[in-house]
Amino acid sequence: MSIEQAVRFAEIIMTFAYLQQSLEFVRGLQPEKALGIVRAVLSVVLFIGFQTVYVEAGLLIIALMLLHRFQGPYNGGSDCMSILVLLCLFLSHIAPSKFWQEMALGYLAFQLTFSYFQSGYIKVINPDWRSGRALRDVFALTAYPVSEHLREWAKSPRLLWCMSWSVILFELVFPLSLLCYTTLIIALSLAALFHLANACLFGLNRFFWIWPAAYPVIIWLQHRLLH
Repeated sequence: MSIEQAVRFAEIIMTFAYLQQSLEFVRGLQPEKALGIVRAVLSVVLFIGFQTVYVEAGLLIIALMLLHRFQGPYNGGSDCMSILVLLCLFLSHIAPSKFWQEMALGYLAFQLTFSYFQSGYIKVINPDWRSGRALRDVFALTAYPVSEHLREWAKSPRLLWCMSWSVILFELVFPLSLLCYTTLIIALSLAALFHLANACLFGLNRFFWIWPAAYPVIIWLQHRLLH
């Protein structure tokens, strides 16, 4: 995958994330309602690929305005990742040379890889995650599950233990997937399924589009480093 293809594919996927986030504000109050409408329009223009640099500059300005409006990220990690992806793609367009373009995209790929590893590390040092109790509490006590049927999973400790360690091990070894193109594609596919499962089971749908938006960039980086 060429660097130009990686950037374009990332931008296309990112537009779905920004459209989804924008629609959350359309039925809200001012000024975020107006900002959401403008951001939705800019996202459509970005999907088309028209005046990409100026559109991404506009999206960055809106992102900064929303950060000020809510005194920080509106939705935590997904908003932080949204700004990171957008900023790195924007910097890749205005970079004075190919070296700095690669630095901007390489930084995005590193942050994506580190986000999975860091998440696994935080879980593995947590005894509740190692025992499966963390997932049990999610299913039994929190408001995340979308159906009462899912709460029955809290009564299956072995299942939750296996699920906990599957997630922990996958996140910890994710950086090793960069050693081979095939393993990287498998790892990214599993990661996308993981985000999809979180969206379906817990309603964490903001994560589904924005993390995969960086996948084309990490595929490019793997090819750039090993070929």
